[in-house]
Amino acid sequence: MDAVRLLPFLGVMLWMVPLLWPVPEATTPTAPVMPMSVALRYVFGVWLLLILASWALWRRTRDVASAEAPDPTVEPR
Repeated sequence: MDAVRLLPFLGVMLWMVPLLWPVPEATTPTAPVMPMSVALRYVFGVWLLLILASWALWRRTRDVASAEAPDPTVEPR
């Protein structure tokens, strides 16, 4: 369950990575620049990975929760 709770924070951190990429500046026009297409692919790739990770964690926690659930046919003493 801790991984499920931390997944949004991981997503925010990964989505902030493009903010660290170099941007074109007027003072140094020859500096390397990251194309917008690469940044968009990165953002949507992270989004897809977050969807897949949340699905996998949901399946894992569902299986664990169903294994720990008490049998409804057995009456408690």
